[in-house]
Amino acid sequence: MTILITGARGKVGQAIISRLHRAGLTIRAASAEPAELTVPAGVEVAELVLDRPETFDSALRGVRQVFLYPQPAGIHDLIKAAQAAGVEHVVLLSSSSVLGPAAENDPLASHSLKVERALADSDLTCTFLRPDAFASNSLGWAHFTGRSMPIQLAYPDAHIVPIHPEDIADIAVEALTGTSLTGRSVTLTGPESLTFRDQLAILADATGSEIPVEHITRAQAEQQMGNYMPVPMVSSLLNLWEAADHGPAAIADTTRTLLGRPARTFQQWARENVGAFTQH
Repeated sequence: MTILITGARGKVGQAIISRLHRAGLTIRAASAEPAELTVPAGVEVAELVLDRPETFDSALRGVRQVFLYPQPAGIHDLIKAAQAAGVEHVVLLSSSSVLGPAAENDPLASHSLKVERALADSDLTCTFLRPDAFASNSLGWAHFTGRSMPIQLAYPDAHIVPIHPEDIADIAVEALTGTSLTGRSVTLTGPESLTFRDQLAILADATGSEIPVEHITRAQAEQQMGNYMPVPMVSSLLNLWEAADHGPAAIADTTRTLLGRPARTFQQWARENVGAFTQH
């Protein structure tokens, strides 16, 4: 049985491949740019481009399980090809944003929601992993901390429950190799609610350098963020953070509740990635 890992260039995909390879399982790593993949010896590589159905058959040949990154383009054709190839189970890396009240029209949520709905309407057995904010999202601050610049935030006291990407990989491997998560939809978080200010204090402790936080207006944040992302996405993020500005965020499933072992903390992630935040 072959397990197909899509999005194999990503951190989570790479971590899943490493775990499955160590377990001696047969893996195929798929990417739109397979020549740029780095995989362990013996791991097969395949081209898979979701808006190019001609790449599907060779990528899916002999596959029984798929770890899928959410990409609405071509999803219906991919599902048909997967069913024809004999795929039995799809584990989707979705997002907790699909649970929001306006998910259909939200640019952050609709991407994953369209894929969830397409899979739910198919005959495939599906597991939906819905992580909250990744701890690695804080790498967006590295440019500023490495240059001793303050971090400017419209909602510095917004609460999130960041999850370590390695925890997502552990849970995904259980979904692919075990039975406890088969057919389930699970919201994934880290073990503690932290404000952005809390996260920056943890990073400051890890780096040994002060990281100043400056409170800016929403309008200023919209202008800054609009320089590198579409306006609808800026609005969606700021709305999310504004709503999270009123108290601790809920802790959902973690590696402790799902796998029986402690969840990795943001402090651990900060120590592991301290070099990214030091002087450039």
